[in-house]
Amino acid sequence: MKIISWNVNGIRSVITKGFDSFLKTEKPDVICLQEIKAEESQVAFEFEDYPYKYWNSAVKKGYSGTAVFSVHEPLSVARELGMQEHDGEGRVLTLEFKKFWLVNVYVPNSKRGLERLDYRQKSWDVDFLSYLKKLEKKKPVVVCGDFNVAHKEIDLTNPKTNVKNAGFTPEEREGFDRLINSGFVDTFREFTKDGGHYTWWSNFANSRERNIGWRIDYFLVSKKIMPEINKSYILPSVMGSDHAPIVIEADLL
Repeated sequence: MKIISWNVNGIRSVITKGFDSFLKTEKPDVICLQEIKAEESQVAFEFEDYPYKYWNSAVKKGYSGTAVFSVHEPLSVARELGMQEHDGEGRVLTLEFKKFWLVNVYVPNSKRGLERLDYRQKSWDVDFLSYLKKLEKKKPVVVCGDFNVAHKEIDLTNPKTNVKNAGFTPEEREGFDRLINSGFVDTFREFTKDGGHYTWWSNFANSRERNIGWRIDYFLVSKKIMPEINKSYILPSVMGSDHAPIVIEADLL
């Protein structure tokens, strides 16, 4: 089973930039998208190879949102966390399969000036981890998406100058620590130990060409099913968004 996660920074935009050929080349069983910035009715693309299509668009037009397209029919589908404080921004889509839960997430950005850091640290991170652990009581969890945090210094080019910036504050990194300490495994780091591997690059100063980036997109899995994960990697050469797609290949069918 091949699962791809990608923050497309606007699904309508990425469709005009080779998205169809990307799907035909990679042939994922499931693709999880974040920051779709659209409702289903606004997207003129059939996803014909994916009979099972699920959208969770934000109430606010042109903002946030997630979608999942699957070759395999899930047993159940849930949108959002079921908590009024967090719902409405289209940030979570959960599909239940026979052997595991698949959670597609677009974690809130703390924003410039860290105006949303308090909400992120004290509310979202706490409740999202609680949600995952509740799912895990029934079966293992695969959670993927844009977590809007570089976990370790190795996960961004300039750690020293970004400690007070959104995406690398101690508070955000501690939130990610709690995910790992609760038993979730950063699959990419199980296969790749060295630095220089990123999933997001600023649009300024030719950052992508110079590989001045951040690794903020992840596949995390319950420790129990890590032995079923055969590969976890990034596709940095795939264009169309300021993020790169990330992939796992696993024995989960």
